[in-house]
Amino acid sequence: MATLHIDRLLDACIKMGGSDLHLVTGRPPVLRMHGRLRSLETKILEPDDTVGLMKSITPEKNQQELQEVGGTDFGFAFGDAGRFRTAIFRQKGNISLVLRLIPSEIMTFEQIGLPKICHALCRRPQGLFLVTGPTGSGKTTTLATMINYINENLDRHIVTVEHPIEYYHKHKKSIVNQREVGMDVPTFAEALRRVLRQDPDVILVGELRDLETMESAIRAAETGHLVFSTVHTTGCQGTINRIIDAFPVDQQEQIRIQLSTNLIAVLSQALCPLATGKGRVAAYEFMVVTPAISNLIRENKTYRIESSIQTGKKLGMQLLDEHLWTLYDTGKITLEEMLDKARSPGDMLEKAEKKQPGISGEKEMDGFGPVLKT
Repeated sequence: MATLHIDRLLDACIKMGGSDLHLVTGRPPVLRMHGRLRSLETKILEPDDTVGLMKSITPEKNQQELQEVGGTDFGFAFGDAGRFRTAIFRQKGNISLVLRLIPSEIMTFEQIGLPKICHALCRRPQGLFLVTGPTGSGKTTTLATMINYINENLDRHIVTVEHPIEYYHKHKKSIVNQREVGMDVPTFAEALRRVLRQDPDVILVGELRDLETMESAIRAAETGHLVFSTVHTTGCQGTINRIIDAFPVDQQEQIRIQLSTNLIAVLSQALCPLATGKGRVAAYEFMVVTPAISNLIRENKTYRIESSIQTGKKLGMQLLDEHLWTLYDTGKITLEEMLDKARSPGDMLEKAEKKQPGISGEKEMDGFGPVLKT
């Protein structure tokens, strides 16, 4: 019964265009569609239901991990329709499941609206390219697009280290080896220790989540490899500060120098629901490391990076608020969405008000962004 049930739910997620499926005790199954949560019209799940659904898809070793530490993550293929990245965890003594749909089709640069210069950056022989943003902002999809571009156009040896593997890449012009942490290798750090002996040209690290992984990724970029990774930060300036701050104070000067010479670009993104209510669009902040930006990193003047991004438009650089304004101005996203995602919502509301007096209506600003008057 549970197997049939999970198949029907996964099928519904794919057919209805959901990005995530939530299975939690006390509610019917819930889909995230175009960024919003929508309950399916089925029965309310009871503790036995979530346990049955969990057992129908979870490998034995992951069930054991769930017992021992209260949570587990893994990926699995649902026929040819797509893969699901799965997080299972205990809450209030019950089991909850969140399944993220990884589409089987990898999109092109044009489809996801990446800056054109990304083509050239993917051809670079070495350096560190970071994709940042909050959870669920499409970082994995962006990285998969770039890896696929290299795979189709260049003869490279690509090694990925992921937890779990999300997009599967077939060998095309390049060779692609994908290592899953927990299955093929115990940790990110161990995988990165070994990777330099595997004759790689391009290395993808799923996430720079700890000091050892950060050090290894920077070292790999320094020794002549093109390294892609993600960081859970917002904004290009914040990403650089976050990496430097992760190191002990006596190492920070050295890391600044290493980043200034090895970082080639930071792409920071946020996913916004379209004004039509169907589909989402990515808003980007994009920084290419020019000699001027390299100096700012080395001299600990990251607070001046934003003005360098503003003057780097010919390289495709832009601030997040500039892109959000363009999306709002062309009618792709709503005023609320622009203000929710903006760094400086007050300035953006002022700009919208100048263009269309009275647009803000009942909105006023507090210290944290737009609020409704009561």
